[in-house]
Amino acid sequence: MTATSRSRGGRRARWGCVVMVLLLAAVCCAAPLTGALGALAALKSQDAGGTAGTVADIPARMLTAYQSAAVHVTRYVPGCRGLRWPILAGIAKVESNHATGHTISANGDIRPKIYGVLLDGSGSGGNTTPVADTDHGRWDGTATGERAVGPFQFLPATWQAVGKDGNGDHVADPHNADDAAVGAAVHLCGRGRNLARSSQLDAAILQYNHSTAYLHDVLGWIEQYTAAAKDPDLTGVTGTVRTVLQAALSQRGVPYSWGGGTAHGPSTGVCCTPSGISGTTITGFDCSGLTLYAYAQAGIRLPHNAAAQAAYGRRIPASLGTAALKPGDLVFYAYAPGRDPTIHHVGIYLGNGQMIDAPRPGTVVRLDAVAAMSGYAGAARLL
Repeated sequence: MTATSRSRGGRRARWGCVVMVLLLAAVCCAAPLTGALGALAALKSQDAGGTAGTVADIPARMLTAYQSAAVHVTRYVPGCRGLRWPILAGIAKVESNHATGHTISANGDIRPKIYGVLLDGSGSGGNTTPVADTDHGRWDGTATGERAVGPFQFLPATWQAVGKDGNGDHVADPHNADDAAVGAAVHLCGRGRNLARSSQLDAAILQYNHSTAYLHDVLGWIEQYTAAAKDPDLTGVTGTVRTVLQAALSQRGVPYSWGGGTAHGPSTGVCCTPSGISGTTITGFDCSGLTLYAYAQAGIRLPHNAAAQAAYGRRIPASLGTAALKPGDLVFYAYAPGRDPTIHHVGIYLGNGQMIDAPRPGTVVRLDAVAAMSGYAGAARLL
């Protein structure tokens, strides 16, 4: 390891998308997804060209640091190719959740500083091998041993080798977003990797932390952030349909909340899913809360229940397949397709086989393939 240490209540009228029929608890978005990971999408994303933007779960200042580092790393490693900001974001997501909960100043300084566990071999945080102090506490705040530091969780010894000044203040500080992002880029690039090649990207991530589980975790986030950087093509989509789609797309990255979402936007949800997950402390949307919100922006009122929403508009039978869908259609999924009372999930069709939805607890509003979820039960066209 070179760079890092692993250190009911509320009797409201709305119950998310739950409907009890035929002894089935039709649970909005609780059925498992299969296939691709899908995209953790953005409120507004930019390309990898270094332009500041906002991805919903990444603080804007951190995103700026990732994008800038991806563009400028060749100043330090001229032979580096294929480094994109989603690669840096994937690592920082796993290492520090993008420094979420910390203050990030205009110049990139992160406070309070982020420290990993003390690597003293005690077993705390999973460490079993003591690591001797190398920086006399300059970066990790202790001279009794080593601990990982900053949003990318560098060990001080590694930072000594790859640390760079990314914000122009003439100090290479692992507790600064710009410096840390450039240092991570340099570390990943090595002596000149082509990170567009999967084998070399894997090697770079494993160099950062030699763990297969870590590799798969980071690659999953890279895939999601890469998808988030690409807006769906709404060419030719106009009028009310475009209003609905843009409203839904503006909520990408907002957390899933059981029972969450109103005509005005995200809200805290209710308790609880059949597995006991509560939405009372999460501001966000469940599947029908998202569709309710998006259609409300076009003046159409829907109930906060996936099965009930299927009664609105003109039904498009599942037998016609997804080729019959048009942007703006509500797409439904059921435990027993053909029996609307068992519908448990709803999304909004975007075109090109994609929908936007709030899939299930622990996820966010995102783009998914219509074919990614089993139990397709047709659609409804309201526009």
